[in-house]
Amino acid sequence: MRASRFFISTLKEAPSDAEIISHKLMLRAGMIKRLGSGIYNYMPMGLRVIRKVENIVREEMNRAGAIELLMPVVQPAELWQETGRWDKMGPELMRVKDRHGRDYAIQPTSEEVVTDLVRTEIKSYRQLPVNFYHIQTKFRDERRPRFGLMRGREFTMKDAYSFDRDVEGMQRSYQIMYDAYVRIFNRFGLQFRAVAADNGAIGGSGSHEFHVIADTGEDALVYCPTSSYAANIEAAEALPLATSRPAATEALVKASTPGKAKCADVAELLGLPLARTVKSIVLAVDDEEKGPAGTQLWLLMLRGDHDLNEVKAGKVPGLANYRFASEAEIVDWFGTEPGYLGPIGTRKPVKVVADRTVANMSDFVCGANEADFHYTGANWGRDVPEPLVADLRNVVEGDPSPDGQGVLAIQRGIEVGHVFQLGTRYSQDMKATYLDETGKPQLMQMGCYGIGVTRILGAAIEQNFDDKGIIWPASIAPFEVVLCPMGYDRNEQVRAEADRLYAELQAAGIDVILDDRGERPGVMFADWELIGVPHRIVIGDRGLKEGRLEYQGRRDAAATPVAVPEMAAFIQTRLANA
Repeated sequence: MRASRFFISTLKEAPSDAEIISHKLMLRAGMIKRLGSGIYNYMPMGLRVIRKVENIVREEMNRAGAIELLMPVVQPAELWQETGRWDKMGPELMRVKDRHGRDYAIQPTSEEVVTDLVRTEIKSYRQLPVNFYHIQTKFRDERRPRFGLMRGREFTMKDAYSFDRDVEGMQRSYQIMYDAYVRIFNRFGLQFRAVAADNGAIGGSGSHEFHVIADTGEDALVYCPTSSYAANIEAAEALPLATSRPAATEALVKASTPGKAKCADVAELLGLPLARTVKSIVLAVDDEEKGPAGTQLWLLMLRGDHDLNEVKAGKVPGLANYRFASEAEIVDWFGTEPGYLGPIGTRKPVKVVADRTVANMSDFVCGANEADFHYTGANWGRDVPEPLVADLRNVVEGDPSPDGQGVLAIQRGIEVGHVFQLGTRYSQDMKATYLDETGKPQLMQMGCYGIGVTRILGAAIEQNFDDKGIIWPASIAPFEVVLCPMGYDRNEQVRAEADRLYAELQAAGIDVILDDRGERPGVMFADWELIGVPHRIVIGDRGLKEGRLEYQGRRDAAATPVAVPEMAAFIQTRLANA
């Protein structure tokens, strides 16, 4: 490719609405252009990266035995209604009507469509297992699109769906896809981590997320440096910090704590460690048939220095559809405003759930359900009935690893892939069955596997940039090599060598661009450093007279002189070792 025949549209400054570094750099490098809220044009430079990401994904999916097809963006509402997700998905599901008034969804994912396809095409156990995938546009009507391609409304995703005869087969298919994902992210040249995760709204029995490691990541990844344990913080198990509960040694005392509504302030006033305090979080569960009279409040209790894990809370039996209680409800049930709540002496009966660590505490501090007062010396069994015990909190660094092999550490990550064991979540609702060896119908066991193709671009940049711009891994860079001739439009010798080397690299199968625009060196270098091409060759009149060219990797601090006849082989070696 010659730069004069390509479209290069760089900016010195990012638009004011660009937030994170990847958003700013993609706009400045002319890779994307905003069309509307969370909707972007993929410009030629950015599209080249997308296509390279897609090619790697496609090659590894094919290698793993998955079969490519293409499912539509617009999907009939009836399929989504079969699984109940037409209502459950909420406003993120873009709903439209055609001219006849029929309802359709702009797909955010394709579980329903692929299950419908398979239930009509697969009849016998002899046709299983099968795994279909596509790379397709998705749309999710995010409430607040932000961060460019990281959380846009329209995006490109690879989603695959496996169908098996039994659970063991599903688990084999899952492992095949897991292994394929590891190969994919290794080929991207990105530092990543696979972590156990919560299945969320998609359903199923188990899943792993694939995260690109970056300080700007929205997700906290928990791992044990001395073992293989790794999980998203939403799914990371928090072990109790004491193996058993000590005997009570203090009497229950109602202490005055004027104006001290936070655990840290109460601990400071009483001269006690924060870890002796217990915070109260009030949730509500509504019974729609009974109306307001059917609302039940739950009191969740965590140590004062711990934070509630909302995903875990939703897994407590009875709390699947919880919401946070309003202040008016709290006052009605507890007799005081938040900040002084506790399990002792509530106005109305509440269901008490203690985090594992709190359940093993004695002589703790909690609210007295009276403004400006807390109890000290509170104990389970003696002062308050034994609670329901559950894992409610987020882990923190230094917690014991659930596998018993060390302590936990935490790093930030950007989710770019997710693999799920769905089981019969969709096949049961949609009656997707096959006939087994005895001729009896059996539900198919499903798995699904997604990669955010366009999100990879933002994640890769968040991990690979400097003050000059993007630093692409060679495998997904828009171009592997850029030739920068000094005075291409003015110097015949420079032009001749640039053209010769360009032809030689092309013949070797290297994705090279020749900057023949005749720009000044400073402008030319700034453009390609911003765009992030990983390898640069400078061709200048002085160097040619000395029989050398200059090579500089995007991360190199200085250029390396290379003899003119050796440059093509030198570049091929660099690319092979990348």
